[in-house]
Amino acid sequence: MAAAHRETGTRGEDIPPGKPMSVEQTVMDKGAQMLQSLKPVKQMSQHVCSFALYSHDMTRQIETHHYVARINQDFCQSAVYDTDDSTGRLIGVEYIVSDGIFETLPPEEQKLWHSHAYEIKSGLWVHPRVPEMVVKPELENLAKTYGKCWCTWQLDRGDRLPLGPPALMMSPQPVNLGMVKPGLIQKRDDKYNISSEALKTARAEIAEPEWINPQADYWKQHGKGFTIDVEPTEMKKRAPFP
Repeated sequence: MAAAHRETGTRGEDIPPGKPMSVEQTVMDKGAQMLQSLKPVKQMSQHVCSFALYSHDMTRQIETHHYVARINQDFCQSAVYDTDDSTGRLIGVEYIVSDGIFETLPPEEQKLWHSHAYEIKSGLWVHPRVPEMVVKPELENLAKTYGKCWCTWQLDRGDRLPLGPPALMMSPQPVNLGMVKPGLIQKRDDKYNISSEALKTARAEIAEPEWINPQADYWKQHGKGFTIDVEPTEMKKRAPFP
């Protein structure tokens, strides 16, 4: 499935093709928003800004904005956007599990997940505008977790629409191949008036996990990423009636 490639221009040029919102559509949306519960969306209680690298090409690195809903103490799910602006585009999804749950996964499944310890302790993972002392307990918990993140819209290559199959994303790691470009970090830090280096120093006392399962961050041990191919397949033409 071929994807369109072009240089990314102004924000107006990056939005999907289509007509401007009509007055009728705006009224409909506002009315529905007032009348419907939108309960799953309202469970999103945290905004996290971090960075992700494509599993199949770690020279491609993007800033990500995660809107997190915690289902319980061991499981989170998040919608991933390209920005925290009102024009933010939904570019993927990430699931986060505790180390206890991760250890129950089959080895082949574990290969698709990444650890969060370095991302937390290095100051790359931030909760914008929330004081560190408030989020410290959450950071200590997250440092022991694993995530599986799929990118469904590859904006960094200029796609104005979500094209092709999803791409598996990985977390930054303390090796040359998996480190985030300084310019990308600086741009983010300037936006939120923070210092990733200062956060790294402040988080030095956050405990490292006693053990990070080597099946996670699979590329670090084996130098191989994962991609999804789209293949035609025979479909089931009949389904039992409920």
